[in-house]
Amino acid sequence: MFRRPARLLVPLFLASAMALVGCSAPATPVASSSSASDAKVTVYSGRNETLVKPILDKFTAATGIAVEVRYGETAQMAAQLIEEGDRTQAAVFLAQDAGGLGAVGAAKLFRALPQATLDKVDAQYRDPNGLWVGVTGRSRVLAYNSTLLKAADLPASVFDLVKPEWKGKVGVAPSNASFQSFITAMRVQHGDAKTTEFLTALKANDPQIREKNGVIVADVEAGKFPVGLVNHYYVYELAGETGTTADKLKTKLHFFPGGDTGALVNVSGVGLLAKQPDTDGQALVDYLLGTEAQTYFAEKTFEYPLIAGIASAPGLPKLDELEVPKVSLSNLAELISRSL
Repeated sequence: MFRRPARLLVPLFLASAMALVGCSAPATPVASSSSASDAKVTVYSGRNETLVKPILDKFTAATGIAVEVRYGETAQMAAQLIEEGDRTQAAVFLAQDAGGLGAVGAAKLFRALPQATLDKVDAQYRDPNGLWVGVTGRSRVLAYNSTLLKAADLPASVFDLVKPEWKGKVGVAPSNASFQSFITAMRVQHGDAKTTEFLTALKANDPQIREKNGVIVADVEAGKFPVGLVNHYYVYELAGETGTTADKLKTKLHFFPGGDTGALVNVSGVGLLAKQPDTDGQALVDYLLGTEAQTYFAEKTFEYPLIAGIASAPGLPKLDELEVPKVSLSNLAELISRSL
């Protein structure tokens, strides 16, 4: 079991909220009746209401299907689904990351998605058993202040950030799910011993701890410290908040090369609960993987679209050009479950 040498730095992803994975009996999937639409679908969303409500409203406008949403953290929503089992009223789980989706899948609460739906997304961004599919891509990056650092001075690996020259200079948000998923990916790729060593050294190197990624990017832009570990789209969010464009900011994005864990691409994604009263849940999944929704995510939340033919935010490298680590997203949940 993973020992937490830096408990104040990294609370393990899902460690408390997802404890139900280890103590609740998996529910037996209930077959869908596939009856005619009742023009209503219930969604448990681990994604922020501000981000996803506009596109859910567009879905309703396009289809006439009303969406009833329960919002919360992905871990909280996953735990709730596991507790409810086949009694849940939810038809769709919309999650911020693959780990939460995998935990619900491991509890045997999802039904397999149609192959035509899965085929819209590259295999590395969907469950190998077809239980969930990615909706958007979210790359880990090192945001850096280009007036304080030259690109040539940036580290080749996230592991370099524990070296003495980076002491007190690295912003992290340890309580954020994206950081915790990154640490889980490190465990998958490199094992517990190396991950423990990294966390211990990072904590000793006086990291600049912030609650949220957005705060890290704002502080990097202000020159309070030169670099921060975040998801790529927070730089675009800061640009929008300050009335400019990302290319005008001092803060730039460094994508770690060579399959480094620091370049993890996680996904927000969606799965269908096994008990489907009708086809409305499937209609929502297909809408989220359609042109309108994928364009919305690219232009409004600045995440990577996962279907072909949709341009990503200006200035981003193409998703298939990123040198991502060889980590199966489905394994993020497997390792978590074995650690509980």
